[in-house]
Amino acid sequence: MLISFSWAINGQYIQVNDTYTAQQLVQNVLVGNSPCANVSNFSVSGDAFSGVQNSYGYFNAGTSNFPFSEGIVLSTGKATSAIGPNSFILSQGGTSWLGDADLEMALGITNSINATVLEFDFIPITNRISFDYIFSSEQYLINASSNQCNYTDGFAFLLKPSDNSSPYQNLAIVPGTTIPVKINTVRGTGSICPPANQSYFDAFNGTNHPTNFNGQTVIMKAEANVIPGRPYHIKLVIADQGNNLYDSAIFLGANSFNVGANLGPDQLIATNNPICEGDTYDLDATIPGLYSYKWFKNNSEILGQTNPIYTVRDSGIYKVEVTLIGTNCIATDEVTIEYSSKPSLTNANLIQCDDDNDGIATFDLTKVNSIITGNNTQLSSVIYYENLNDVNPIQNPRSYRNTTTNTVYGRVSNSFGCVAFATITLQISNQVIGPQNPILKCDGDGNIDGFTVFNLNIDVTPPILSGLPTGLVVEYYLTNTDALIQQNPLPTNYTNTTVNEQIVYARIVNGPDCFGITPIKLKVTAFSPPNFEEETVYICNGNPKRISVPNTFSSFQWSNTDVTNYTTVSTPGNYTVTVTNSLGCQATKRFIALDSGTATITSVDIVDFSGSENSIIINYSGIGVYEFSIDGVHYQTSPQFFNVTEGSYLVYIRDKNGCGFPTPFKVFVLDYPRFFTPNGDSYNDFWTIKNSSKYPNMTIYIYNRYGKLITEVNPKGSGWDGTYNGQPIPADDYWFSITINNDRIIKGHFALLR
Repeated sequence: MLISFSWAINGQYIQVNDTYTAQQLVQNVLVGNSPCANVSNFSVSGDAFSGVQNSYGYFNAGTSNFPFSEGIVLSTGKATSAIGPNSFILSQGGTSWLGDADLEMALGITNSINATVLEFDFIPITNRISFDYIFSSEQYLINASSNQCNYTDGFAFLLKPSDNSSPYQNLAIVPGTTIPVKINTVRGTGSICPPANQSYFDAFNGTNHPTNFNGQTVIMKAEANVIPGRPYHIKLVIADQGNNLYDSAIFLGANSFNVGANLGPDQLIATNNPICEGDTYDLDATIPGLYSYKWFKNNSEILGQTNPIYTVRDSGIYKVEVTLIGTNCIATDEVTIEYSSKPSLTNANLIQCDDDNDGIATFDLTKVNSIITGNNTQLSSVIYYENLNDVNPIQNPRSYRNTTTNTVYGRVSNSFGCVAFATITLQISNQVIGPQNPILKCDGDGNIDGFTVFNLNIDVTPPILSGLPTGLVVEYYLTNTDALIQQNPLPTNYTNTTVNEQIVYARIVNGPDCFGITPIKLKVTAFSPPNFEEETVYICNGNPKRISVPNTFSSFQWSNTDVTNYTTVSTPGNYTVTVTNSLGCQATKRFIALDSGTATITSVDIVDFSGSENSIIINYSGIGVYEFSIDGVHYQTSPQFFNVTEGSYLVYIRDKNGCGFPTPFKVFVLDYPRFFTPNGDSYNDFWTIKNSSKYPNMTIYIYNRYGKLITEVNPKGSGWDGTYNGQPIPADDYWFSITINNDRIIKGHFALLR
C-alpha cells in the first residue's frame, strides 16, 4: 500500500509527519506488525489545529542524535512543533481542548487540559508486554521561578482487561516504585526546582537540540505482566496540567512494543546497581509454554546457550530471543550488565600490650579502619567478624578481647553493595618497659598546695623514650584499663588531682600498635625558702646599699643582671632575685629600695616657767621617717614633748629606717619653785632657779607684795635664803622678775613658808 506523507524536515533535528492514522501509528510503528500480539480497535484524539495539523504523528531522528531512530510522538501542542531547535517556548492549544479524567486519576492531579490520547486493543500470546519511551517538556526550565516548580504536566500508559474486570494500571512509573513519571518526580539538578530521581533525567537542553523542548528523561521502559490469549485495552495519554501553557510530549520508540521476554532492568554503575566483581548474575527469560531460547552478547550469538536462564559472569549487552514454537512470534529483550570491582582493602596487624601476661588482651579494632580502607571515604564503615561465615558481627570492636582467636575479619562494602574482607592479625606485644624514675616538678605556680601543671610531652615523654626505637609516640591515661583500650586520654598540660603525688599510665604507641604500658609517678616538690617574703630596704643618705640572700642555692639571677647571692643598689626601685635549687625549682624574692637619711636639727622651741605646761618642740629637716627623744632612751614619733619638768635635756632624732641620727642637742627647761621653807633643815632652804648659771646674763630680782625690792639673786649662787639685811623676813607671798639675755622677762610670785 502506497501512503502519501506530509513532512516537516530539517536534517539536524527530528522529522515529524502528523498525517498518520491511529492504526498506522500502532500497527506500522509501535508494534511493527509483530506476530506476538493481535492489535485492533485503534483510535487517536487530540487537537486538529484548524483541521490542518495534529497533536500526534510519526517521527524519525533524521541525521540528529535523538535516542530513538523513529517512533510515535504524542504532544499537548502541534506534533510538528516538536522539531528542533529549542529556540522558543511551546505553549500551543486552546482552552477548549480538554484534558482527560483517566490521566488525572492515574497521576493524582486535577485541571488537566490539552490531552492527546492513543488507544488500541490487543491480545497477547505471551505473558509480558513492554515498550520504550522518552518524556519531554517545556516545563523543564533551567531558570524557573519558584512558583513554576509546582506545575507538573504528565502522561500515563494505562492498561486494563478489555472486559473492564479490573481498573487501569499505569505503566509509566519510576522503576522499582509506584511513583508516576511527571515533571516533579523526575528532574535533575541545576535549577531552583528540587531534583527527584535524577538518574532517570537526561538533561536540560540548549538551543541546538533535536527537539524544541527544554528537557527530557532518559529512555524508560513501561512494562506489565499479561495473560496470554486474554484481550486487553491500552490507553496512551498526555496532557498539560493547570493551564494550556508550556507544552509536553511523549516519544515512543518504534518496534519497542515487546510482547514476552523480560530480562529485568539494566545493571549499571550509573544507576547504582552493577554486579559485583566475582559474582554471577542470572538472566531469566522463562515464559511458560513451548518456547525456544537464543542468547546474544554484544550482538553476537552465544553458541550452545538455549536454556531460558543464562548466567552472566562479565560485563556486556545481553539479548534474548524467545520463539513460540510453531509460530513466527519472537519475543526479545535486551539488558546491559556492568560490573563493579570490589573494594580494594589492605590486611592489617594490630599489636596490643598484655596487662597480665596471659596472652589475652583488649584490642580496639577500629584503630585499623583507615589502614583497611586506605582512607577511602566512598567505602562503608568497617564491620568486624570473628569468622568469615559469621552472621553476627563483633558487638564492641573498640574493646575486643581475643579469647578464642588471633585473627578477625573486617567487612567493607562500596556504594554498590559489593563486599570485600580484610584479615586483621592480632598480636601481643612482648616489649617490656622498665621501671621509670618519678617525674619531679616544682610547685611553682605561686600557690604551694601540692598541685602543679605537668607538660606530659616535655616533662615526661623524653625520659620514657630514652633508649627506645625512634618513631614511637607516648599517650597518657589515668588508669591501666584506659591505657589498654585508649579511652579518656589525658591532655598534654595535665594538673595532678591528688596532692603531691600521682600515678598515671604511659602507653607507648608504634603506629596503631601498643609498644608498651608503664606507670609513671608524678611528684610535686615544694620550694619555699625561708625569709623570702618581700623586703623593704633603705638607701641611706645616697650611699649604695648591699642586699643579699643566703649563698645556699645553685644559681642566682638578679633583675639587674647580677648572678651572685648579693647585689648593690644605689637608686630607689624594685629589685628581684630568682634562685634555683638542685632540682631546678625556682623561687623569687623582691626587694623594695627606698631613699632615707639622717635628720638635721634646725632648732628647738622651749616653753618653760609654766610648770606642767612646759614643753619642747624639735624642729628638723630630712627625707627619712624619724623618732624623737629627750633622754636617749625613750623615743616617740612626735617631735613635741609636753609636761616637761625643769632641767637639762639632750635632744635626739633617729631614722626609723636605720640611717642613724645627728649629734644630740642640749637644751634647758627653766622653772621657779612655787614655795620654799628657809628653816635650817637643809631641805628647800633656798629659793633659786635651777640651771640659771647656764645663762650668765640672767638677772633675778625679788619684791615684797608692796613692790619693794628685797634682794637680787646671783644666778651663780645658791639662791635667796629668806632674809632681808641679814634678818629673816616673815612668811608671805613674794614676787620675782627674771631677765634672760636682756630680751626675755619672766615675772611671777612664790610663797615663803615658816
